[in-house]
Amino acid sequence: MSSTSSSSSSYSSTSSTSPHLSSSEKRHWWLNLNTKKMVDRYVKEAKLMISTGDQTELNSALSQLDAALSLSPRHELALELRARSLLYLRRYKDVADMLQDYIPSYKMDDSSGSSSDNSFHTSSRERVKLLGSSSSNNSTEFDSPSCDYSSFKCFSVSDLKKRVLSGFHKNSDKEGHWRYLVLGQACCHLGLMEDAMVLLQHGKRLASAAFRRESICWSDDSFSFTVESEATSSESAVNHRQPLTEIESISHLIAHIKLLLRRRAAAMAALDAGLYSESIRHFSKILEGRRAAPQGFLAECYLHRSVAFKSAGRLVESIADLNRTLALDPSSTTALQARAGLFEMIGCITDSVHDLEHVKLLYNSILRDRTPAGPAWKPKSVPYREIPGRLVTLGAKMNQLKQRIAMGETGKNVDYYALIGLKKGCSRSELDRAHLLLALKHKPEKSISFIDRCEFSDEKDYDSVKDRARMSAVLLYRLLQRGYTNLLASIAQEAAAEGCKKAALALQQAHVQHQQQIEMQKHRTQTNKMDSEPSPVPNAEVDQTEDRLGLGNNFSFQGVFCRDLATVGGLLSQTGFNRPISVKFEALSC
Repeated sequence: MSSTSSSSSSYSSTSSTSPHLSSSEKRHWWLNLNTKKMVDRYVKEAKLMISTGDQTELNSALSQLDAALSLSPRHELALELRARSLLYLRRYKDVADMLQDYIPSYKMDDSSGSSSDNSFHTSSRERVKLLGSSSSNNSTEFDSPSCDYSSFKCFSVSDLKKRVLSGFHKNSDKEGHWRYLVLGQACCHLGLMEDAMVLLQHGKRLASAAFRRESICWSDDSFSFTVESEATSSESAVNHRQPLTEIESISHLIAHIKLLLRRRAAAMAALDAGLYSESIRHFSKILEGRRAAPQGFLAECYLHRSVAFKSAGRLVESIADLNRTLALDPSSTTALQARAGLFEMIGCITDSVHDLEHVKLLYNSILRDRTPAGPAWKPKSVPYREIPGRLVTLGAKMNQLKQRIAMGETGKNVDYYALIGLKKGCSRSELDRAHLLLALKHKPEKSISFIDRCEFSDEKDYDSVKDRARMSAVLLYRLLQRGYTNLLASIAQEAAAEGCKKAALALQQAHVQHQQQIEMQKHRTQTNKMDSEPSPVPNAEVDQTEDRLGLGNNFSFQGVFCRDLATVGGLLSQTGFNRPISVKFEALSC
């Protein structure tokens, strides 16, 4: 309402200084007065509609405020009411479009894209308006060369104190602090966490400073009244919880944003240090938390966690996170290129080419429209000047992959071991266990549960995100099932081949043992034959042995008695006697 008060003061000054106005001046003054009345009427009606809290009434209030702003585009109260109505209706993108000049990252992009220092300073002066309109007007009056320095006069400290106590806060930052609070909440819901932190902290600081300046002007009666009212309402407050004020809700939101940013910083630090499991754990705390997170912030976290999964060798989880990223943000060229690289790694060349063609279409649309995809305040992953060079490298990569497809490298050469995370030569039990864990985790019905923990910037995006997530989850699950069947068949073939090898080896060993037994039997028969056939002894030797033993033609021992025949046999064998002899047995009495 400061603009209306300034217009009324200007009207009183002109009427007092010039009592006789021309017809054109009277007409201009009459039109301004009618415009002011119409704007006030529109704003008053919009206030009444907003107080109801009904969605249809809020839409009607927006139409009233648009009519008021068409007559007075800089009307502060109309701007504030319109921004708060859009925020209440969850039209966060419209809030960002309305106040995009105050987004810090948008100003940084503009300053980096400026061609000279002069343009940078002018754009920063136009966009950064931390003071109110009155202070800016005063500064321009001081800087103008036509100002009359003789009109200034010195004033004492008591005069300054009177001005502060009389309401100097009206000409300070109170006029614009709502911009930072409303825009900060909208940026938080859009996933611009750093911008939301800066805006909310700055708006809270301005609001608290404005409250302090207001409290200086309060009398002692107002403080005593508030104390008494708080004392009387303390008993009822125990039973009935009062709703949070705007500053309290802003404080809770800032605390939540700080928690998310700290966890993301810890996850990124672990990823840079090579602690992939630790990084995955921190990202999972963000993505699987109880409180919902914004859509853009979740997409960024899923993209970074996919990098950690890839570095840890868990390719299925990495592809699943990239699918979620693309379901939340279909125009993410970084996610598309990362998924194309994973498909090329495991051998799915056709899927890799499909993703690269999608990236090429996005780049061509940006070059055709000469503007990046999405709203102006959205962060750009690729600068506009780098897109032609990336298109050249992308075309060369696609040509290489198409040549590989022409040579016959299609889905037959897919490395399913790397996809599932197993080594070659694994057992059937290891394959079943790994497949069971992945199948339970990446079922199409379960893989879209992340949507329930996502806070969408627009409610219309829910169905489209759900459809994209379901389709990509079904394709990944089919790839996983195809990998399991192929690995199961290969393991069965390897087991059959191993069984055949073992059978052949056993048969060979049995044949060798049979040959050895045959040879041993032959050797035994030969030795038995040699033992059964007597060795021929010459007659001279036989006669000598007979003479030595006293044997003539009579083969019986005469006059020799030996009870132990074994001893006799041993003695004969020692002498080398190998001929049958006749033995005379006589019965003896003891």
